[in-house]
Amino acid sequence: MAPTPPNAVDPRAQARASVRAKIAQAVFTIFAERGFEQTTATEAAEAAGISRASFFRYFSTKEEAVFAAQEAMGENIAAALLERPTAEDDWTALRRAADAAVRNYERSPTETLRRVRLARTTPALRAHELERQLQWRQMIGDVLAGRIGRERGDVRCEALAGAAIAALDAAVTTWAERGESADLIALIDQAFEAIRDLGSA
Repeated sequence: MAPTPPNAVDPRAQARASVRAKIAQAVFTIFAERGFEQTTATEAAEAAGISRASFFRYFSTKEEAVFAAQEAMGENIAAALLERPTAEDDWTALRRAADAAVRNYERSPTETLRRVRLARTTPALRAHELERQLQWRQMIGDVLAGRIGRERGDVRCEALAGAAIAALDAAVTTWAERGESADLIALIDQAFEAIRDLGSA
């Protein structure tokens, strides 16, 4: 049997991801309707048509199920940053890489808004989101360090990555408050510009 090409998609992993996405969609609907904390894992599993045991084979926690659609966001931003032109200044590269974070928004603004609002109004989900953002900061900071020839964990790179994530988070929070009539992309631009302006003041 010929070896699997390194870049080939694993059919089993692809099938699992597809099932996981469907389950996540079903459980998100019941979380949004009943409230995250008011809905047990058993009830969420029933809404998805699976057993509680099956639910925990796909997700380690209820929080993970809510963020399944966004779990690759940090990796996507880091990958996008890696592909930015080397002649581009670091902050512009970070802003353009952040476009990878809004793909779900571009596909479905209404559903994305519901997810954001659920996360912002549920303490457990907000804590989970902030924890993920810390992981993203480290991941993006490492890519930035490689981009400018510094060691991993360099404080400048960590600070820039953290500022970029903070700008993105501020824009998303404002968008959640204003609703779909607001332009999320424009808000992200404004947030990044505000930090750039502060640095040049």
